[in-house]
Amino acid sequence: MDTAAAVVSIVFALMCLGSAAGKVVRAAPVQDNLSAAGVPDSWYPGLAALLALGGAGLLVGLAVEGVGIAAAIALVAYFVGGVAFHVRAGDRNFGPVGLYLALSIATLVLLLLA
Repeated sequence: MDTAAAVVSIVFALMCLGSAAGKVVRAAPVQDNLSAAGVPDSWYPGLAALLALGGAGLLVGLAVEGVGIAAAIALVAYFVGGVAFHVRAGDRNFGPVGLYLALSIATLVLLLLA
């Protein structure tokens, strides 16, 4: 794995783990964003688990070939779903989810090229 892929994987994994923690503790900015997208409160634990698993997968992928790519693919799907929820709800604030989607795509591309 090259340096760029490793650095981006680590940074993005930490971002995903931080976002997962925000869902667990129901941090106000996270709650506001998810509410605007129409995400039910009951989904927070599951979404947090998926993000934590994705972040952990990126970290494991530093040592185990293929795991990082699988995690990056799953995270791209997760954030595409996030954008879809915002669109469906008529929420035009794509900033946070758009950033995470772009980073998940960048991570996947770098891992595939490494």
